Amino acid sequence: MHEIPEQLVAKLKKEINDVDDVKLNMIATEEGDVTLIYFSSLIEKMTLQTMVSIPLTNNIKQIHQMAQYVDPKDIQGVIKKLNSGQTLLFFHETNALLSMDTYSAPTRAITNTETESTVIGPQDAFTESLETNISLVRRRIQSAQLKNENRIVGSEANIKISIMYMDNIVNHKNLDDLRNRIDQVEFPLFTDISVLKQLIEDNPLSPFPQYYMTVRPDSICRYLIDGRIVMFMDNSQLAIVCPTSFFEMFVSIEDYYNRWTTASLLRMLRFFGFFLTIMITPMYISALTFHPEILPYELLLNLQESRSKVPFPPLIEVLFIELIVEVLREAGSRMPAKVGQTIGIVGGIVIGTAAVQAGLLSNILIVLVATSALLSFLPPIFLMSNASRFVRYIFILSAGLFGLFGQMLAFAWLIHHLLSLKSLGTHYMTPGIPRNPTDLLDNVIRFPINYLTKKSGISSAQKKPTEEK
Repeated sequence: MHEIPEQLVAKLKKEINDVDDVKLNMIATEEGDVTLIYFSSLIEKMTLQTMVSIPLTNNIKQIHQMAQYVDPKDIQGVIKKLNSGQTLLFFHETNALLSMDTYSAPTRAITNTETESTVIGPQDAFTESLETNISLVRRRIQSAQLKNENRIVGSEANIKISIMYMDNIVNHKNLDDLRNRIDQVEFPLFTDISVLKQLIEDNPLSPFPQYYMTVRPDSICRYLIDGRIVMFMDNSQLAIVCPTSFFEMFVSIEDYYNRWTTASLLRMLRFFGFFLTIMITPMYISALTFHPEILPYELLLNLQESRSKVPFPPLIEVLFIELIVEVLREAGSRMPAKVGQTIGIVGGIVIGTAAVQAGLLSNILIVLVATSALLSFLPPIFLMSNASRFVRYIFILSAGLFGLFGQMLAFAWLIHHLLSLKSLGTHYMTPGIPRNPTDLLDNVIRFPINYLTKKSGISSAQKKPTEEK
């Protein structure tokens, strides 16, 4: 009987020193002793027993058929296989090192989504398991053209990601661009795919999300069929769609399950609600500070009466109540669900009522701020809601300094910024500018389904370059 080579033993001990969940078990077989090396935290005992231990003692040929040979000199490759949940089998008689994929760590079951819930349509959502998420997509798109590429990111953690696309309709220029961006990323740990998203965006300083993120398999499948590229990450529930546009941030998958009239109404509500939420409170500041003549006389009297006891100028008044709303929203999100809802409702009512009675705020402003806060939640993408909250403060400060002129300057900056943004090299305002005529059929207004037969211009396919003969 030959022992494990001293060089391999020394390197393994050095690499896995002080790692208590590494197990080394020796099993006697017809080919001699075999040592199993694995992480007990990544492999269930039943899986190890069924896939490795029993075949080793009863049908060792099955092991040779299923296992992969590993180079013992590549110690880093050996460690990576251990960390990925594989079991190493060292045959003492032949000095052969094999590996078997036995990863079976506990995963969360498929459940409903709480962030993108719908009344009509499928109710399943992605989980933190990469294999489960890919299977949810392949169950819906049963095509040989659906490809996926696995890559490793994270210089220290070695996290697996998967890029999915339809090979016959994807824009291969965008696909190559995405591959290059991922290869250039140097980051030690990715706890969620949203971290990777920020590192591969075209403009990381922009407050606007430049990629669509969702937990719904049906939404991902719709974008794949449209020619988009989708990214998954192990241990992350979210999936990224790229490229995407500003208008698609206001599109919900349920729009395609509703009648076109209902879907169009809801889309217009979300789209124009975004601009209303950043304009309502700045208009209050502009009207009271610089332009009272723009208000009807009766409304102006009501405003002056409600602010008769308020000692602060409108700008300070608005910033004060906006910050209170942000504090209530943040406190509610950090508490247990039931307690958080109570804090948000009761806290808002109590603080708002007390502030009005104390003469710190006007009751009309409370109504405007509450309406603005509700409008900010209309976009189905939470990151777009956060963007509207940030942009609103720019408009508030501009209105407090220059009135309506400041608001128009801020609005001009907003439009210029949106027009200059790109998503994976594609214009962010597509199909607004530039656009294909057919893209307007599925924009702010959604035409009937039978009109939506052509793919969007943002994901127009390019033919693969032909190989030189």
